[in-house]
Amino acid sequence: MAVAEIIGAVIGVMLLLIVAYMLVGSVLTTAEVVTTAQKDITLLNEARLRTDMSLSSVQIIKTQLSPNFTFCLNNTGSEIIGDFTHMDVFTTNATGLQYYTYDSTPIGGPGFWTISRFDRDFVHPGMLDPGESVWINATYGGERPTTVLISTGNGVYTSTTIPP
Repeated sequence: MAVAEIIGAVIGVMLLLIVAYMLVGSVLTTAEVVTTAQKDITLLNEARLRTDMSLSSVQIIKTQLSPNFTFCLNNTGSEIIGDFTHMDVFTTNATGLQYYTYDSTPIGGPGFWTISRFDRDFVHPGMLDPGESVWINATYGGERPTTVLISTGNGVYTSTTIPP
């Protein structure tokens, strides 16, 4: 009988150690996940603080097939802007707001914007480095837009009024 109590006690201690090991392991894993998430959020916020841009040379180009407008986006911050698929262009007019999606092909229809050309694109070709400019062309449908706003993937935006 004494051996059965010892074996039962050993099994109980082993189960207690296994449960403690699993609890400590899950607490350490959770702490690591939380720390990594906090670090990622901090890096994203730092990138947002370093991102700055301005719009210039906004022009309406009225053609019979597709009325569009073009503008120059200048990177005035210290962060590289290169994720164009997650950038959005918005315009306002008398009837409301219009959303434009990025299209990598040069012949997009209404509701799409594309890159016409890069100026001074020496360091990272195809990306908007600090001090560089990109010309953007957007095709609109309906009424003539009066204001244009462009937003990056990290939430930084700039806007300007389209001259008459």
